Amino acid sequence: MLIAIRERAQGWLAWVIVIFISIPFALWGIQSYLGVGGEPVVATVNGVEIGERDLSRRVQQTRIELRERLGAGYDPALFEDGRLRAEVLDDIIRQTLLLETSNRIGMRVSDAELQLQILSEPAFQRDGRFDRETYERLLQIQGLSPARFEAQLRSQLIGNQLLRAVVGSELVTGVELSNYQRLVGQERDFAIIRLPVEEFLDTDPVDEAQILAYYESNAASFQRPEMVKLDMIVLDVADLAQDVSIDDEELRALYEEDLSQFGQREQRAVRHLLRSVAQTADEAVAEQALAELTAIRERILAGESFADLARTSSEDPASASEGGSLGTIEQGLMDPVFDLVAFSLPEGEVSQPIRTRFGYHLIEVTEIIPPATRSFDEVKEELRAQVSRQRAESLYYDLGERLANVAYESPDSLEPAADELGLTLRQTDWLDRNGGDDLLAQPRVIGAAFSDDVLIGRNNSDLIEPVPDVLRAVVLRVADHREASIRDLDEVREDIVAAIQSERARTAALAAGQELVDQLREGTARTDLSIPWEVELLEAIERMDPSIPGPIRELAFKLPVPDASQPSVGLAEFGTGDVAVVQLDAVRDGEMSPRDDPEVLAEANLLGQLIGRHSYEAMLSDIATRAKIERRPITTGAEL
Repeated sequence: MLIAIRERAQGWLAWVIVIFISIPFALWGIQSYLGVGGEPVVATVNGVEIGERDLSRRVQQTRIELRERLGAGYDPALFEDGRLRAEVLDDIIRQTLLLETSNRIGMRVSDAELQLQILSEPAFQRDGRFDRETYERLLQIQGLSPARFEAQLRSQLIGNQLLRAVVGSELVTGVELSNYQRLVGQERDFAIIRLPVEEFLDTDPVDEAQILAYYESNAASFQRPEMVKLDMIVLDVADLAQDVSIDDEELRALYEEDLSQFGQREQRAVRHLLRSVAQTADEAVAEQALAELTAIRERILAGESFADLARTSSEDPASASEGGSLGTIEQGLMDPVFDLVAFSLPEGEVSQPIRTRFGYHLIEVTEIIPPATRSFDEVKEELRAQVSRQRAESLYYDLGERLANVAYESPDSLEPAADELGLTLRQTDWLDRNGGDDLLAQPRVIGAAFSDDVLIGRNNSDLIEPVPDVLRAVVLRVADHREASIRDLDEVREDIVAAIQSERARTAALAAGQELVDQLREGTARTDLSIPWEVELLEAIERMDPSIPGPIRELAFKLPVPDASQPSVGLAEFGTGDVAVVQLDAVRDGEMSPRDDPEVLAEANLLGQLIGRHSYEAMLSDIATRAKIERRPITTGAEL
């Protein structure tokens, strides 16, 4: 279609089009077409705006992280788009408040700490070492530039500093630790009487009036949702790449043509010891730091361990705990002066003190990994995949444009597009607005299927790319449509009868259980109860004993300590309708060990972290309460 317009827009018609387009450019600027400067704002936090584009990008990052974390267990249907976007927005607001608070109280993350974090991230490594190509490719997939990613990472690290500061400031008193040990180690003896709900089921007929009343009062439960069947053509670069055929001779020619891309640059394993000196520090401060570092170098040359001295003397907190190790680096990653010295030192030699913008450093190269070129056999399959992908991407864009044009020019069918382009026309099963699996779980796809143009107008959809930066597109149309409706009473009659009988049984079980509770509270001994159910005696049950069903265990540890005048009894309910009567017989508190016991110290540390985390959450809640936060409606599935 676009090609046809270009071919026909000649002569006076072309000038009319140019003039027509020029008017809005002159009045409102090119931003009116590109949307630059007019990005929707989804929230403001103390005057800081959060844009729709940033939110959409972060939602996409979250989906990628969930997919990688869950692997085969990832189900897009579990992460409904509107709810996920709302949760990600809450997280962005939280991070914005954290960063503002951290900056206000003077928390900072050094460039060296940021670099070390990136260098040590396993996702950015290949063969155990940082790989810049992998780093840049992964950021590109997520729609991030290195500068934006590093800004986000710096914000996260600053937020973590605040978390550590709050959690680390909590002290656990002796009373708190004793109470914790007493409660966590507590054991309880109790008796249970289980009342299975199926024993209360009856087969008495259900009155027709009851059935009708249930049907009318629960109409929403019997609603059949609006549904569609779809015809669709899917264009997937991964499928196209599988069909690309490349023989070994062609691959070898490509390999020989560009050997440089299969080479590995020289890498060095480096450690350093830092004396921090601000760039604005006076000469006396700088000379003192230099003298201290010179003395440390003499100790290293005399035989002391560089790593041990780095742990005790280095002022780089990120690397000191690792014995000064900065991992494996390539040239160009570090400060220029640091870089120059690190890549000129022989292996095992300690440098003279050198000064960078961070201060004075001692540097030692612990390993030199020379440059190397991988053989053709080593890279053949990698090269095949790379070339296949490149050709598939070119084919994808070509087919995508042609598919969009043919689907537009023949809006009442997808068969012409499938025939002309040699693509497969698929048909789905019935779908409601919750979607289905894979592509059909994507909000943009389901949104298009139920749009007025596609559903009511019965036109082909536009070419849809559901996930930004993923080369996968679909064109669809509605093959069949079924309006929402209430299922007929005769169709659901058996379900209603079963539901009424089940509710009767649940009510009867609860009544029977409550009657037993009342008898026990009035002083009737368990042995005097006239019941058909067994009394189970459980002794020395711990708070987290997994062998005891959750509802029973939770009730048993909530019941008050029994005394002679008042038995401690309660009724536990299960989701299945079963109930259980629980009577508490005895409580024994956990033993309190000396505070200097290693296990107790570990418990105190854990308790401190729990209390600190609670304080941290309370602090965040207080910050949010004081902040001026304005939220605006979120557009589900907003485009990047």
